[in-house]
Amino acid sequence: MTPGMIADSIVNLCGAIGLGVAMATLYRRDPRSPLTRRLLVALGIIALLFLVRGVAWWSGSGALDNLSMIPAALIPLGALIVTEGMLRRHAPRPAKIVILAGGIALGLAGAVGSERFAAPFAILLVLFQLGGFAICAWLLATRDRTTLMASENRSIGRLAVGAVLVIPFIVTDFRVLMPDIPVRLGALGALLVVTAILIAERGAETQRQALLMTALRLSSSALLGIAAAFVAPEVDAAQVMRFCAIAIAGVLTIGLMVDALRAHFESQVPGVLNSVAASPARTRDALIAELARHPIFESARRYREGELLSYDPPLLRDFLSSVRVLRRPDAPWGLSSSDPAVERVMSLLAANSATHLIVLSHDPIDVIALAVPVISADPATETALALVRRLLALTPETI
Repeated sequence: MTPGMIADSIVNLCGAIGLGVAMATLYRRDPRSPLTRRLLVALGIIALLFLVRGVAWWSGSGALDNLSMIPAALIPLGALIVTEGMLRRHAPRPAKIVILAGGIALGLAGAVGSERFAAPFAILLVLFQLGGFAICAWLLATRDRTTLMASENRSIGRLAVGAVLVIPFIVTDFRVLMPDIPVRLGALGALLVVTAILIAERGAETQRQALLMTALRLSSSALLGIAAAFVAPEVDAAQVMRFCAIAIAGVLTIGLMVDALRAHFESQVPGVLNSVAASPARTRDALIAELARHPIFESARRYREGELLSYDPPLLRDFLSSVRVLRRPDAPWGLSSSDPAVERVMSLLAANSATHLIVLSHDPIDVIALAVPVISADPATETALALVRRLLALTPETI
């Protein structure tokens, strides 16, 4: 096997695994959505192509290489299926017939295989794929935007951008068009697109965080690939490109797997807000006892005004009148460190080794002191504490 064939195989196998993980993630998020089912069909066709092609190149099997032409020819059909789902209407009948019949005919012709017609067939296949994408793009561009929701129009816009970005990667898969390319990048382009799709389905804040993490993954993996290329005695641009493609494809695939596994684990263990929402507790004490089962609240201790006599309740009452959640890292909270109120609060936090003080009421004083572990001290936890505080404040003491 040549270095180029090895790199092609690894990148395609990574693409197959990554797309499989993306399919599982999409199914877990919304298994009953018609659009999800259409996406799974399209991604399944592409994942099958990468899997068969990767195994064929790794094993040197010409038969498997020929069979990979069947899913390759059906990719425009998968794109049309997704396009219909996003537009919520059928494509014109002639377009359906051309894409379906052309995909079947080219797939069967490629499966038979003939070295004599390999170059013309490759040119015909890439033209067919680009033509299928052009039909889908035309349907999306000429859609009636008023019949779709704003979120659907935004999703179509993102899909169009992703399709435009992935086309150069697809072209590299055809050696007849780019014979000197060191490594085929179609699978890498697919990994980038599915990563972008999964990011786009998150909220605005998590989108920014996910984009930053993805940028870090891409840049660090590219640097890792460049560094690894210099392990070989003779290094050239082609070798560097192969190592970079392998590193980026591998890191993106690992990232998809880790994100999917993290989401699965998080779904098995309810968070703070989920625990509160599912709790049958009807009083404040019962709800606090329920929260104590969660790791963040296991060290929590509630103080009523009668238990704070040594901390000067009138002084605390004035200080906490405009406070909801107090964080020890923010001390002295805009006051002097020697301020009596600051000293009392710091003493209360120190007595409980606490990092946060949740103020349920300032008159009479009713607070909860708790210690949030360093590994859990993030914006999401801070938001959860603020919401839990509001729920506790609205929960009656007795029924």
